[in-house]
Amino acid sequence: MSGEENGPDVEAYVGLGDWTPESLVVPGEVRPVVSAPHPVLSRAADGVDPTAKETVQLAADLVATMRVSPGCVGLAAPQVGVGARVFAVDVTGHPKAVTVHGTFVLCNARVVEATRWKPGREGCMSVPDLTGDVKRASRLVVEGDLPGTGEPVRLVTDGFEARALQHEIDHCAGLLFLDRVAGAHAVYQRKVYL
Repeated sequence: MSGEENGPDVEAYVGLGDWTPESLVVPGEVRPVVSAPHPVLSRAADGVDPTAKETVQLAADLVATMRVSPGCVGLAAPQVGVGARVFAVDVTGHPKAVTVHGTFVLCNARVVEATRWKPGREGCMSVPDLTGDVKRASRLVVEGDLPGTGEPVRLVTDGFEARALQHEIDHCAGLLFLDRVAGAHAVYQRKVYL
């Protein structure tokens, strides 16, 4: 098999570079966020063409929706009712964030390396009344595509940003944080409403 049949070589992947949400060129519209048990949240999302017009619009909409949602550090397409493997993340300014890549959107993302597993508390806009303790990798390598250009990206991160990425990748796989908790003893009523 040639390298093309297996996808791009690792060397073909780059960092986020100069990509920003403004690179999408289209204005984003705020979309309503769906809550569990909406069926789109429990289905694996479909891969997308990152250069397609509808993918670029979806990416812009995810960023717009995330920005108007207090406390939101990530939002996946299934959370706005779209079964597509696209999500936005921005942990900028979060007190637990050490590594911060700013606002970015990834399409067809997948974890290629996950190490240093640690438990931590998570919440979700699609599960507004609960939080839970979830064990996640605190060092993460993710590969995906940038919306608009389709450029392949390799992102290395850790800590809180790594947790946010895994949470959004789970949404694209049809999983909620509740699917990752150790049991009912690790689920809590949310105390702070944003």
